[in-house]
Amino acid sequence: MHYLFEVTAKPGYTIEQYAEAWVRASKMIQQAPGAQGTRLHRKIGDECTALAIATWESKAARDASPASLPGAVQEIIESQAPFVDIRFIGEFEAPEWEVLPPDWQ
Repeated sequence: MHYLFEVTAKPGYTIEQYAEAWVRASKMIQQAPGAQGTRLHRKIGDECTALAIATWESKAARDASPASLPGAVQEIIESQAPFVDIRFIGEFEAPEWEVLPPDWQ
């Protein structure tokens, strides 16, 4: 399943600064059972906004993840709160069948 949210940097902060924190937290989150990767995409025409996508084995794995994460993850998330607005978009089922270009992961 995919967990999507939109991140908008507040004035005086950049999405690149948020991305640095995103990478630190993502490295720890990817150690949780069922984690299958994260991606951050900058919005075309809006350098202050990004789409965040976290992929999980299942909704149950995603829902259970906070209990298995180190406290440092929550600290990183909380450290970003004054600098970004986060809008939850939703949870989406992964397609049963997906075609990707060769050598693309």
